[in-house]
Parts: sequence; structure tokens; C-alpha cells
Amino acid sequence: MLTVPLDASPANVATTAPRRYTTKQMGDACEMIVAAELTLAGIPALKVPDNWPGYDVIAQPLNSEPQRISVKSRTYKRGAAYVGYNDYDLFDWLAVVLLFVGEINSRQIYLIPRSVTDELARRDQPTSKTASERYFRVDQIDPLFRRYRANFTLEPLEIPA
Repeated sequence: MLTVPLDASPANVATTAPRRYTTKQMGDACEMIVAAELTLAGIPALKVPDNWPGYDVIAQPLNSEPQRISVKSRTYKRGAAYVGYNDYDLFDWLAVVLLFVGEINSRQIYLIPRSVTDELARRDQPTSKTASERYFRVDQIDPLFRRYRANFTLEPLEIPA
């Protein structure tokens, strides 16, 4: 059971109380946030059922094919924390939701075209067991993908030369 200190206030609950959700709940919430933000930006979207292969949200831009979005959520920290996917996963966009927990709770959401993530992703040697993995350090998401932050209109911006 969750316990909150008696002196907890909105300013210090985030730093004194344990996390109030599981990683599954966090992932589901982030999928719903992405679907809601897309819908409010004029691109109707919905969360697909759990364990749907390859993607988490489906969006329908006006006069375009449906877009498959894989959502990855992480609590931000510096160092060896990664966001990743496999090269065989089927999706058109990667949504990265970074949660900043502390004195100020906030989040940043990036919607990045698959072609861009494939080009910029780290990968292991082709002969390794993890050769199909593509990944980014959490603390490098913003420098790499700042132009895709809050990209709820799914604009496929060009990769800088």
C-alpha cells in the first residue's frame, strides 16, 4: 500500500513519496497521452490493444494512410539508460515520452519518423546476439530529436545535413 508522509504537500510529494504507479501503468498512460495529443492536434488516434505486435497507437491523418506509432516511455536520467526497438518491429513513427520526476514533474514527447530513427540509432555488431536492436541513450534524445518534440501533426522533417 502506498503511504504519503503527513507533511506531504504538492511541492514535496514527488520527492518524498514512492512512485505511485507500476511500469505497466506508466507505459499505458504514455500511450494514452500520445493518442490524446495527436487527436487534439487534429489527427484522430487510439491506443491499440496490449501486446499488439510492433506498435501501440494508430493514427489517421487526413487524406493519408493510417500511421503506426510505437511508444517508448522512460523516466529521465543521465548515463546508461536507453530507449530502444528492434529493426524488425513494424511501425512508422517512434514516440518517445521522457518523464522528469523530482521537484517539478514534467514530460517531453517526441514523435520521430522511423526513417530518421533508423539512420541515427546506435546498433551493435552484425554478428552479435543483439544485432537487431536499435537504441538511443535517454540523455541524448533531446539533442538528437529536438526538432521532433511535440510533433503531434506528424511532420516528417528532414534530417540535418
